Amino acid sequence: MKDSVIVLSGGMDSVTLLHDYKDRIALAVTFDYGSNHNAREIECAALNCKMLGIEHIVIPLSFMATYFKSSLLEGADAIPDGDYAEDNMKSTVVPFRNGIMLAVAAGLAESRGLKHVMLANHSGDHTIYPDCRPGFVDAMSNAIQQGTFDGLTLLCPYTHLSKGDIAKIGAKIGVDYSLTYSCYKGREKHCGTCGTCVERKEALAYAGIKDPTIYE
Repeated sequence: MKDSVIVLSGGMDSVTLLHDYKDRIALAVTFDYGSNHNAREIECAALNCKMLGIEHIVIPLSFMATYFKSSLLEGADAIPDGDYAEDNMKSTVVPFRNGIMLAVAAGLAESRGLKHVMLANHSGDHTIYPDCRPGFVDAMSNAIQQGTFDGLTLLCPYTHLSKGDIAKIGAKIGVDYSLTYSCYKGREKHCGTCGTCVERKEALAYAGIKDPTIYE
């Protein structure tokens, strides 16, 4: 049954979740919040939804780029290189981004008579991003359930998986990772050196997938 809205960035994780749960996803929503890589991600999100015949909408959240502080909103040169888990990657946090997006997605779901909101957070996010951790997921799920007439729920099936584990799922179900975008610098080609590029390379290698990404 098509009973869910997915928050779809266009990156590896959310695209895998889209394909993995395609039979129950009625709507995919991508948020344009002014990040360096938003435009590239939106292209990938749209391509995958078109491929699967899933409705896709883009909702602007331009106020985040105007009022929030994050290197992810300040251009490619502001993005640090290095491993995803290093302290310098904390500069890429967009404060309470997932909380804001999930609140909007919950409103969409209830407006359309759907039952669930889906998010593709994973265990590798936990070190840096507070709004990807199990405690946040549990609290946000409870808030969504308590704040909607039909008691909507938040589904995050990858919370305790690594990005490599997610890539293995993608390999099994045939996800084309050339139609995803990860680089926080947002250029035409992946830089290959920022934390998300490093993590992308490691995940694909872990899953035994030949990396289709074009790097600078």
